[in-house]
Amino acid sequence: MGSCISTQAKLIDSLSKRYYDRSGTKGKPKHARFDHSESRKSVSKCVSSTRKVLKNQSGKNIFDLYEIGKKLGIGEFGITHQCFDLETGEAFACKKIAKAKLRTEVDLEDVRREVEIMRHLPKHPNIVTFREAFEDKEAIYLVMELCRGGELFDRILAKGHYSERAAATIIKTILEIVKVCHEHGVIHRDLKPENFLFADESESAPIKAIDFGLSIFYESETEEGIAHAIIKGEIDFKRDPWPKVSGEAMELVKSMLRPNPYNRMTIQEILEHPWIQNPKHCPNVNLGENVRSRIKQFSLMSKFKKKVLRVVADNLSEDQTDSIIQMFNMMDTDENGHLSFEELRDGLAKIGHSIDDPDVQVLLESADVDGSGTLSYDEFITMAVHLKRISNDQLSQAFQYFDKNQSGYIEVEELKEALLQDDPGPSNEQSIKDIMLDVDEDKDDRISYQEFKAMMLSGMDCRQYSRVLLNAVSIKILRKSGQLR
Repeated sequence: MGSCISTQAKLIDSLSKRYYDRSGTKGKPKHARFDHSESRKSVSKCVSSTRKVLKNQSGKNIFDLYEIGKKLGIGEFGITHQCFDLETGEAFACKKIAKAKLRTEVDLEDVRREVEIMRHLPKHPNIVTFREAFEDKEAIYLVMELCRGGELFDRILAKGHYSERAAATIIKTILEIVKVCHEHGVIHRDLKPENFLFADESESAPIKAIDFGLSIFYESETEEGIAHAIIKGEIDFKRDPWPKVSGEAMELVKSMLRPNPYNRMTIQEILEHPWIQNPKHCPNVNLGENVRSRIKQFSLMSKFKKKVLRVVADNLSEDQTDSIIQMFNMMDTDENGHLSFEELRDGLAKIGHSIDDPDVQVLLESADVDGSGTLSYDEFITMAVHLKRISNDQLSQAFQYFDKNQSGYIEVEELKEALLQDDPGPSNEQSIKDIMLDVDEDKDDRISYQEFKAMMLSGMDCRQYSRVLLNAVSIKILRKSGQLR
């Protein structure tokens, strides 16, 4: 969560607290106009099956042009199937995104942006080729190149060994992909082994970047953007497998991870580095089983954190939901359902936060998804939830959920129960032990609350956190209104 902490974060973190007076009772907002029927209109419009999501559509029916085949994979929002062009018989991949899963404006905008970015990027041998998009009442369909060789993640795990030389070759290709994206104004933002596929099953098959669901178009950096980019973090280069890695590789990695963007190496400088330019000169020494196990461990650790966030979201109180509605009512003085710059600035001042105009503008622009210059109710929820920090009470509730026997610790069997329901295998069992080893600082074979808290507050994906909580708020409002059961 380090990347979520800012002046605005501290501001929003205290917003709901201002609705409680000194005696501890909730104060009444001056404008109690935004009742749940109004919030229902704002949120439910995002899940309507009749609402068009994509822009510039041909109106064609995908089933008139393609035959949908076997399932290839499942993601957070979509299921990918093999499909076949009915005219030529050529095979492609089709990502089907159910509209029922798009519960908020943020979800809708993410899908629109993913399509726009894939259309915008040039044809490149290491980027999956986008073919076309379709939409009907039930779903959005993205048809793209079919990659038959599987994930880079799986191929690393399947290898009996993995060397620095092999890593250098892969990293060079990934950097070239990043360079092309940046040259076309795109930041991928989700570079990980699972998001690179091999074109075919051969050993020499090229890798291709996929999944632009978290990608964004970028403009000139603002002071706020630079501030958010400076994240404190340290890498333990004494830990395996780093002692087996060449000094040249370590020097490159350190240069790539400098917190200050002005001192950090550019993509071009990285590509010109000797370690990238001469992969055949890199040591061909097996980096050990630990490389494979760490990758698997990272995947399961992410799964664990996501489960924790779901528990946090499910335990949002009615007061937290209500306080956001009340804040919006209080600020929306002209009762038009949108907050102008002046209303946001004056509303913040009313609750004791006089913010300079440039900072208010930054706050408004960062949450104004549709570019209208004002904040809708959905956008206000996004802003409030996105900038709130996870509380100790929320973490404590989540800890108790995993501590099934209420011993005050999460034990190995409880961790297995949480993570291995879908994929119980010997390699995953080892990864559970590795996670325990990482999180269990006092090495007593169990995770205390303090160790759990330290895990959750390190390396947290701010965007993922805000999405989970935002969706939970929207779903709670729908349920309370009776529209979602």
